[in-house]
Amino acid sequence: MSKKQVKSRNFSFGTIVALYKVIKKTLRNERRKTMERKLRNMSWTDFEELRKTAKTIILPSGACEVYGPQNPLGADILVAKKLSEMLAERVNGIVAPCLEVGQSKSLTTFPGTIAISANTLKAVYSEIIDEFVRLGFTRFFIVNNHLHNTQPLTEVLEDARIAHGIKYGQVGVWQYLPVVTDKLGIWETEKPHAHASEAQTSVLLHLYPELVHMEKAVNTPIKPDRWPGITKSILYSEQTDSGLLGDGTVATAEKGKIAVDTALDAMEDFIKNYLEKE
Repeated sequence: MSKKQVKSRNFSFGTIVALYKVIKKTLRNERRKTMERKLRNMSWTDFEELRKTAKTIILPSGACEVYGPQNPLGADILVAKKLSEMLAERVNGIVAPCLEVGQSKSLTTFPGTIAISANTLKAVYSEIIDEFVRLGFTRFFIVNNHLHNTQPLTEVLEDARIAHGIKYGQVGVWQYLPVVTDKLGIWETEKPHAHASEAQTSVLLHLYPELVHMEKAVNTPIKPDRWPGITKSILYSEQTDSGLLGDGTVATAEKGKIAVDTALDAMEDFIKNYLEKE
């Protein structure tokens, strides 16, 4: 056998090995993508296997409240759950059980809104985190789609950090979207991030098109606020008769996809390069 033939055979073998590694990695990644991420849907053996490699527990948080005439009452928690599942696939995480309601007391004058106290919210999420700590987890990330849940959940996370030494993150999705999407120039209206308006309805159109009825969407002008930045004793129904603030008629699924992908990219980066770093 000539040296040229040996060289050729070695090159071919090396190529086969490299190709095998690529295929193996691709199959492993595809398996991770199709792997069940929601704890409630796993068997105990599925969970036992996944927790060998999963580091981060992702907890959805949201509300069941008025979201304009075009959107479902569960908009906040539906989006939180879906984003949590999509994020878990990206970071090899586990989606924890959650509450489907939140602290929505100022919105209860609209039919269908279900509100719980901050103390109830704190108690449930605190005990859920305690249980995952018992199971060996120390990294937690809350995908929170309801503003009034933010402070109670921050307190829960801080208490767990003090008691158990956990490392955590929390993102208020609706408040985070302006940070990561306004620079993209995708929004048409002056205040796209108002309640149930352009941005939020766009996200819902992308994630749950079957639940959004755009023929019912309206444009509800936002009343001027003489004292912005000051919390007031005012009911939501005094600000809007539609349950929406701003213009929901210009929402599109295309805008929603850009917003979701951009936000998930940033959350993935945070978890991989901060939360899961030792």
